Amino acid sequence: MPTTYAIPDGRVAMAATTYTGNGTSQVVSNAVNGVGMQPDLIWGKNRGAAVANRLTDSVRGITKVLYSDQTAVEGTESTNITTLNSNGYTAGAGNLNTNAASFVAWQWKAGGTAVSNTAGSITSQVSANTTAGFSVVTYTGTGANATVGHGLGVAPSMVIARRRNGSSNWVCWHSAFAGTQQILLNDTGAISTDATAWNSTVPSSTVISVGNNGYTNASTGLQIAYCFAPVAGYSAMGSYTGNGSTDGVFVYLGFRARWLMVKRTDASADWIIFDTSRNTYNLTNLELNANLSGAEFDTAAFRPIDILSNGFKLRGSNGGGNASGGTYIYMAFAEVPFKFANSR
Repeated sequence: MPTTYAIPDGRVAMAATTYTGNGTSQVVSNAVNGVGMQPDLIWGKNRGAAVANRLTDSVRGITKVLYSDQTAVEGTESTNITTLNSNGYTAGAGNLNTNAASFVAWQWKAGGTAVSNTAGSITSQVSANTTAGFSVVTYTGTGANATVGHGLGVAPSMVIARRRNGSSNWVCWHSAFAGTQQILLNDTGAISTDATAWNSTVPSSTVISVGNNGYTNASTGLQIAYCFAPVAGYSAMGSYTGNGSTDGVFVYLGFRARWLMVKRTDASADWIIFDTSRNTYNLTNLELNANLSGAEFDTAAFRPIDILSNGFKLRGSNGGGNASGGTYIYMAFAEVPFKFANSR
């Protein structure tokens, strides 16, 4: 276990903020005990209704919205988020502030204003937080094999990308995959082979590779990529094999997770998202899904988990999270490192 951490307090880089909409305008603060940050990516969801997951970032502009559960073209929604603030954002009278509705806003800090990155054959615009291992990358596709700079200085372990100005799947690469493999964020499908998505090449410390795939590199396509690299004590991207038991698999993270997303890769299953703002104590059972617009639901009867001081433990035998012999990928972000954490 490290004795020092690049990010000893996850609140400076990632937040899971819950709030109740007022239908007009309100400041949504991610500050906890005086610690907060200005987000560069906001992933918002209405917890109580079948309303799309909405992703907005500082590089595309706060009026530009993509939907993780849809292939729809990027939308313009000027009243969802009206300002980014030093400790959160202001929600207007849009779909992220419906009166009396319950919301969660998952927020990540990148590097603020984007800069040009010429590390790849395509010049990209990058907002990178190298300490936290997160960057927001935009670029214009060429329709031919290319590379795109991501700005992290280390190889990302998770890349989520899609075309913005046309109908597009969300194509994901994970460090558990080969360069020829992909999985879709907006779909339940298993891992698949497509040499064109990443040009059969895993990311390097400077670039991601893209082929002639219309989702990651359409000719004249406006593209977005969210790149994540693990940081000891703060974030982890890995895989595990299920055991099909209510005394399920324990997955070591090295921290108590604030936010966790899991996906089965060898069979059809939803993308499962838990966080410790919606569930402050174990069992952790309030589930949302990246690939579905549905309301939050109680999964205690079939696939809850325990979020522990140093990782998470599966408590259900359902195939979505813990099928016997099933293979899974995950991405997690910390409240605090294990050295300072307590389970609840």
